[in-house]
Amino acid sequence: MEREMVYLDHSATTQVDEEVMDTYVRANLNFWGNASSLHNFGALAEQVLIRSSRQMLTLLNANDHQMIFTSGATESNNLAIKGLAPNHLRGHVITTQIEHPSVYEVCLELEKKGLQMSYLDVKQSVAEMIRQLEEMIRPDTFLVSCMHVNSEMGLVLPIEEIGKVVAKYPRVKFHVDAVQSVGKLPVDMASSQIDLLSASAHKIHGIKGMGCLVVRKGLRLLPQIAGGGQMDGLRSGTVHVAGAASFAKAMRLVIEGQAEAFKRMQRLFDYTVKQLRHIEGVQVNSQFSCQSPYIVNFYVQGIRGETLVHALSEHDVYVSAKSACSSKSKKASYVLLALGFDEQVATESLRVSFAQETTLEEIDAFLEVLREEVKRLR
Repeated sequence: MEREMVYLDHSATTQVDEEVMDTYVRANLNFWGNASSLHNFGALAEQVLIRSSRQMLTLLNANDHQMIFTSGATESNNLAIKGLAPNHLRGHVITTQIEHPSVYEVCLELEKKGLQMSYLDVKQSVAEMIRQLEEMIRPDTFLVSCMHVNSEMGLVLPIEEIGKVVAKYPRVKFHVDAVQSVGKLPVDMASSQIDLLSASAHKIHGIKGMGCLVVRKGLRLLPQIAGGGQMDGLRSGTVHVAGAASFAKAMRLVIEGQAEAFKRMQRLFDYTVKQLRHIEGVQVNSQFSCQSPYIVNFYVQGIRGETLVHALSEHDVYVSAKSACSSKSKKASYVLLALGFDEQVATESLRVSFAQETTLEEIDAFLEVLREEVKRLR
């Protein structure tokens, strides 16, 4: 009997929800005017944009913020960090060494231009991380930037505790890359005292090419795209109204189902980890005290990760090596190295990642093919 496709690479991207696509199509058909135009048809598009923004801000408990729509979280992360940096040309930034490349690489670039960086050791306990953070903050510190959930390992960082520390220093802003947590874990910008937050539609069953940066009102950023001054002057370019409307729909749907899905994902995570450990030579890397149940990272001793990815895909079972942005690189994962794993594990590990619709049957099909291929390749 032929197996159906098993897709376990949801941290890379997700299938567009039918309701989300319907919203996208209807918005394109009915509200295709330019939201910047002065006439009534443009005003209709602007109203769709305003309603979408308000809905998303409410879902994130971000009533003191404004919504900036972007092309994706990579642009959002760049705008957040580079937008703040020119105001602090010789300043200090605190981040981690497990950030997405769109944060990590930006920090390395700015470091070459004179900014100073400090990196929290995320291997430590929450209490130790908070102690480190308090010691790192200096008079010239202007930004703390960290992801909520690491996309390779599923490690959850204590953004609420970090936010409380940063809030003691009004001159320091707190940026959170929430790409892997929105719709999966609770994200409350008010309680976590977040100044800037990045999110992406295609990680939550929305369309690709749509992201957002949620910015605290009154916060000054230097725009990275010059032009017509859209999005309150922070992001020029004709606004993607249908994309915004469908992003709002996607966010509402995943957050509505978030609590129940989390319980089910925890059961799937525990089951997957237990079964992986029964396979000889498998090492499960995702074993943190604060762990997202949507991501399992593991290593198979003696078999190259790339080889296994291709072998599984021959059976229409799709997993990934490292994050999607660096999965084709043969270099060791800087994330795993920063977390203390050796070069071999950091180079050859694999990731399976779930979504709300992932089933136990899909997990079993993946495990069956994995056992077959591990046996064959050995």
